[in-house]
Amino acid sequence: MSTNISTADRAGNAIPATLTVPFRAPSRLWLRGAFYLAGAAQLITISALLSADPEPATWAMVLLAVAPVLLAAAAAFAPAPANVAAAVAGLAVLVVGLVGAATHTGWFFAPALVALAVGAVKLWRERTPSAEGRAQSGAVSSG
Repeated sequence: MSTNISTADRAGNAIPATLTVPFRAPSRLWLRGAFYLAGAAQLITISALLSADPEPATWAMVLLAVAPVLLAAAAAFAPAPANVAAAVAGLAVLVVGLVGAATHTGWFFAPALVALAVGAVKLWRERTPSAEGRAQSGAVSSG
């Protein structure tokens, strides 16, 4: 027995485009990459702090052991107003931590810093309307 399903029935069950577009946006891909890279570097930093021959627990090492992956996760997965602030805070934490722990494990965070910076710039550009976008969003006259 076959069932006739109209296109209207399929369209009603589809996921709205507003829910799927943000996670496929180029900025979200970079921010997700920064999340994974910051998580890997954070695990290395925690391992260095807890190893048999531990690194000194300076403020920069503790900052890099606690904050980067949380801020990168907020930048990658939070809604629009909060993710820009999280990306900027994450950049500040990574720069300060990298400078403070440059002789220890700070350089493991350099790829995450680059990915978060690129993602933040792309996120900022996606939120800023361009001149063409404003011109195209207006009413089109037929006359």
